[in-house]
Amino acid sequence: MKIDLKELTQEFNNNLKLDYDLKKKNWFNIGGKTKAFYKADNLKDLIKFLKKINDKEEIFVLGAGSNTLITDKKFDGVVIKLTNNFNNISLLNQEIIIAGAAVNDKSLSDFAMENSIGGFEFLSCIPGTVGGGIKMNAGCFQREFKDILISIQALNKIGQVITIPAKEVNFKYRDSGLSEDLIFLSASFKGYKKNKDIIKKDIKLFKERKEQAQPTKIKTSGSTFKNPIDQSNKKVWQLIKESVPLEKSFGDASISEKHCNFFVNKGNAKFEDMKKLIDFVSDSVFKKTGIKIETEIKILE
Repeated sequence: MKIDLKELTQEFNNNLKLDYDLKKKNWFNIGGKTKAFYKADNLKDLIKFLKKINDKEEIFVLGAGSNTLITDKKFDGVVIKLTNNFNNISLLNQEIIIAGAAVNDKSLSDFAMENSIGGFEFLSCIPGTVGGGIKMNAGCFQREFKDILISIQALNKIGQVITIPAKEVNFKYRDSGLSEDLIFLSASFKGYKKNKDIIKKDIKLFKERKEQAQPTKIKTSGSTFKNPIDQSNKKVWQLIKESVPLEKSFGDASISEKHCNFFVNKGNAKFEDMKKLIDFVSDSVFKKTGIKIETEIKILE
């Protein structure tokens, strides 16, 4: 039995909105409304909200929206956005940083640089948040979240705070294997002492390499597909290039000219347009190579 969300809007004031438009909340600039959108400012209110929901609604936690494709139909659930108290970064000691789940990856990289801590440089090129990065074990330039993570603080669906040591997480390529029911709150990360100027120089090199290879300042959502590491020694972009006419598009959903694993909303693409393009590319690669490629982006339907 569903709960009366309208009643909850009085209790949670402006932080809970019904029939909320998600189109501007993701990098693709695609999507319809969600039945409810809850902005969690602090842990106490988030726990209270989850207990009110009482596991009777589907929940989706939205980070930066940099890796998400959202349906144009109404999402029959609650989208939660972590703000304020989940956006803090602090030093535990000279090599350990604690960051909230809503902290932007680039902000964490910058904080590490300012405190002369190495190992976080790769985060400067990941367009997401700490929570999303842990969930999918995001990475680039041969580094991943698992390489710096010590532990995660999370909330289960009944509102209990739990701590998960990194050594207990079965990290794989672009996957943490952690339950979908968990809401990440914060994490602790370990780096190493490194000269600030060298860190700055390394970040600059990473950014230059990224800008040369990937599209920027357009409506895109990062890498669309994961590299099929168990099935092929080729990168997914190579498989796409060999299997797909790169000028193929559906409506305003098209393949980036700069990097064929990046799909672009050229104007007013709909969810169905982007989904058709994803399915077309996936099917074409399978027909040509026999390799089944998986999406890296999260699809909310």
